[in-house]
Amino acid sequence: MAETMVVPWYATGFRADAFETALNRAAAVAMRYNAGSYAVYRSSDDLYRFQQLAEFSDHHDWVRYWEGPEMVAFRATHSGWYQVPVLYASWQCTASGRLDPAVAASLGTAGNGHAVAAHNGGSDADVDAETESESA
Repeated sequence: MAETMVVPWYATGFRADAFETALNRAAAVAMRYNAGSYAVYRSSDDLYRFQQLAEFSDHHDWVRYWEGPEMVAFRATHSGWYQVPVLYASWQCTASGRLDPAVAASLGTAGNGHAVAAHNGGSDADVDAETESESA
């Protein structure tokens, strides 16, 4: 089963923009180690706070990436740019969804979810039935 590794980073004063650029480059290297995907998020509320995510089907690939020469060099070169300790964790996705922007535009601005459920071949009754069975 695939796992998503989540690495919280907190940049030090006045280095957030430079850290973002360096972290984006380092995060992309995960693809060389068989990552299925990677992402870097920057908080809108706290511009010094970052979340790095990388999805791996094999935990050993994560270890090879994290302990590999690129990430070791990144952490050493930028050691004064972020706060320590950096404590990563493994997460497993239990649900996700995404709506294609073109589909969203074609559905209009109903805002109640009915149009989306109908577009996806479902109905409000399907969603209500799932919700009731989960709460029982």
